[in-house]
Amino acid sequence: MKNKKERVVVMFDGSNFYHILKNKNVEIHGTLKYQYRKIAEWLANGRDLLEIRYYVGVAKFDKNNPAQSQKIVSSQQKLFAELAKQGVKLVRGYMMKNDGVYHEKGVDVKLAIDMVIDAYEDVTDSIIMISSDTDLLPAVEKVIKLGKKIEYVGLSYRPSFGLMKKVSETKLLTKKELEMFQDKQNETLL
Repeated sequence: MKNKKERVVVMFDGSNFYHILKNKNVEIHGTLKYQYRKIAEWLANGRDLLEIRYYVGVAKFDKNNPAQSQKIVSSQQKLFAELAKQGVKLVRGYMMKNDGVYHEKGVDVKLAIDMVIDAYEDVTDSIIMISSDTDLLPAVEKVIKLGKKIEYVGLSYRPSFGLMKKVSETKLLTKKELEMFQDKQNETLL
């Protein structure tokens, strides 16, 4: 009987990953052209990579701040086009303005639900979760209880010790590792 190749799904918490790339200890430029597929393949390390998902709140045009909102919406649309070119599935939440500040809504919930559904429906053997958000802990615990693995990917300069205690495996990325997937031709973009 032949050994089955381990199936894996990579899930990017888009906002969380963006802040990893922009961390003062990392400062990756060119995030619009970052090689998301290549880093996912590298993290999958030869396993059967079923899907790469990028979870993000979608910005909308704000008539009260047209110049700033147009810049954000335009940058986000360029990112979405790049993700599509790389074969990365976009999972949309939304942005809500509260006291002049925008907050993502629905993104963590979608990510957590998808993790549990994938485990429950036996879609994957392992989930590579690129997020340091401890709000995901209940989903992480459920996925592991269902017999699947969760690999937490965070930043070596700022790990989530709460996640590290609960996950099956941890990979803390260094600046050098993150730079391997930077598009050197487009370093000035975002």
